[in-house]
Amino acid sequence: MTCARDAAEAMGIVSSQHLDLVLCDVKMPGVNGIELVRQIKDYDADLPCIVMTGYGTPENSVEALRAGAFWYLEKPFEQGNLDAVRRLVEQAIEHGRLKAENRQLQNQLRMRYRFENIVGHSPGLRQVLETVEKIADSDSTILVRGESGTGKELIARAIHFNSARSERMMVTVNCGAIPEELLESELFGHLRGAFTSAIAHREGRFALADGGTIFLDEIGDMSQTLQVKLLRVLQDRTFEPVGSSKTVKVDVRVVAATHQDLEDAMARGRFREDLFYRLNVIPIEVPPLRERREDIPLLVHHFLDVVNQEKGKQIEGVSPDAMQLLVDWYWPGNVRELENVMERMVLLKGEGEIGTEDLPEAVRDGRDTPRARAPRIPSSGIAYNELVGDFETDLILQALEQTGWNKNRAAQLLGLNRTTLLEKIKKKNLEPRDE
Repeated sequence: MTCARDAAEAMGIVSSQHLDLVLCDVKMPGVNGIELVRQIKDYDADLPCIVMTGYGTPENSVEALRAGAFWYLEKPFEQGNLDAVRRLVEQAIEHGRLKAENRQLQNQLRMRYRFENIVGHSPGLRQVLETVEKIADSDSTILVRGESGTGKELIARAIHFNSARSERMMVTVNCGAIPEELLESELFGHLRGAFTSAIAHREGRFALADGGTIFLDEIGDMSQTLQVKLLRVLQDRTFEPVGSSKTVKVDVRVVAATHQDLEDAMARGRFREDLFYRLNVIPIEVPPLRERREDIPLLVHHFLDVVNQEKGKQIEGVSPDAMQLLVDWYWPGNVRELENVMERMVLLKGEGEIGTEDLPEAVRDGRDTPRARAPRIPSSGIAYNELVGDFETDLILQALEQTGWNKNRAAQLLGLNRTTLLEKIKKKNLEPRDE
């Protein structure tokens, strides 16, 4: 325990020693205790302070709490109240410890999702990160698009932790993983008795994200009924919990993501056009791994280091032949698939160098990219451009028909960027047969 005679001496101790708690009187020489609390909070926001006084007034107690005090005590302490004071001191110390731990975790997350910590230097990824850096501090709604496993949530977290909202929560909701009948309650909360199993009041994810960010993953799976309610939140930043007529206002930034072709979903009446334009204020397209193959060696070494450290293994590296096969593989599951493959190989190998014999059979054999045999060229020659054009058209139609004209999934099957496929469909004037 360290004592100080006035606020100046107290600030000297605060700045030179580690303290768990400050107890200060209101009346002191020079600066009073409430002003001291303000100075302490400016220096260390996590250090708890308890203010004591023998001249307590309601105004003083309110002012002390507004200054950042954990509690306000009136003297003298009666013998029977000493245990309560001890408990209060213990609570204040624990509160300060939890605040410091939470701030440390927030800083770690912020460091983890800094732009330079996202692995890759391909032009496609750099372009995405440049966009994220420009818009992170705005409150504009963002729609992140890309195939499954490309890292859409990683981009969403980079947006949040590089924004002014990083001190508040980022709340994630997977709209495709929650049954439709429960998703409304999950998003907006409910009152007790709102439905059969609602035995208590529950706050929704939008309320939890107030002041922060909500990430709506797989937004394309949301029902049209909920799409209408989400549209209202985006327009007015208000909603009503299930079973309530009271409107709740929130300050929340919305980041949505999908792997689906929302333009196709709109054409088929499954996704609202007005909601799409509300979400698509700032669109971000995350490229598939096959379009950023120069990033694969970097990701391989990154995942190798992570798994070695987490699992206590000693894999020294990957042979050049094995690395080339990893670079050449199609990676339909994108970065997530590569991460899982690296973890499996490290665990099974244990130590030494990963060679071609350690790769999954499909990667080793390169079965993902079967090559079509070219026709024999007759002596009379061929119309090259026409033949190639017909072959390309046939491939595009096959992919579209296999996926029910879902252009995003068709692009995945063909190994094309979605925008590239759309340009080819427009150029070739290909339309669904039912139209």
